[in-house]
Amino acid sequence: MLEASPGARLETPEGGIALLRLDRPAHLNALTDDTVAEIARLLDKVGADPKVRVLVVTGAGRGFCAGFDLGLAADAPGSTELGETPAWMIRQESFASLVTRLRALRQPVIAAVNGPANGAGLGLALAAEIRIAGRSASFNAAFVRVGMSSCDIGVSWILPRCVGMSRAFEIMLTGRMVDAAEAERIGLVSETVDDERLLPRALEIARSIVANSAFGVWMTKRGAWANVESASLQAAIELENRTQILARTTGELAKAAEALVSRRKHRGKDGHEPARD
Repeated sequence: MLEASPGARLETPEGGIALLRLDRPAHLNALTDDTVAEIARLLDKVGADPKVRVLVVTGAGRGFCAGFDLGLAADAPGSTELGETPAWMIRQESFASLVTRLRALRQPVIAAVNGPANGAGLGLALAAEIRIAGRSASFNAAFVRVGMSSCDIGVSWILPRCVGMSRAFEIMLTGRMVDAAEAERIGLVSETVDDERLLPRALEIARSIVANSAFGVWMTKRGAWANVESASLQAAIELENRTQILARTTGELAKAAEALVSRRKHRGKDGHEPARD
């Protein structure tokens, strides 16, 4: 499947894995209103497809996403009819909704960050459960450098949870660039690979997720996000307990136990550990 669109396209590189590619390479995949609307539509499509188990997000060309296209900063759609402030609020909420849409997906999201991830691009990368970076990747909270706030599309909530408060404040207040090596060192990404290995590595991780129970993966994503906001350890454990009992009803645990018993019986007969898949 290959679905072209204004600034984004959806691909299926292999079974169970969808690839959302931001596709304005001449503009480092900067976001326009139309592109944001199209990404939202494609995310809805992914969320509604039970065959998709993992979503990988990356950028076409030499950039992940340069954030909001500043060529559109003079006006927002609907300003004449609604007034400037209401129109800009609608635009802001539309851009920010991409983060909550990514979080709400059943499928885990892997951001394969190639080149710059600036401003809203940083926000999109942070919305993924797993981030890996090519060596050309760089990150910054760009809006503070153009007279706006770095508190944008979830960055002020997610970034401190990734790198700690002091580092997050320093990155957000200065707007400086964080290169791939530093991003890995401070925990902004889980690993850095050569640029040519970026997408293959993202697909490797995606395959290892697809190999697990779909329901178990969904509950892991949902439970982990919920417990990031949990008020206490006890509240987190209460949610975990109920999630485990719910997951047991799928029958996957019973199948795994049967397979283990079968392997042990086989090992007992010939004295050797059977080969594992």
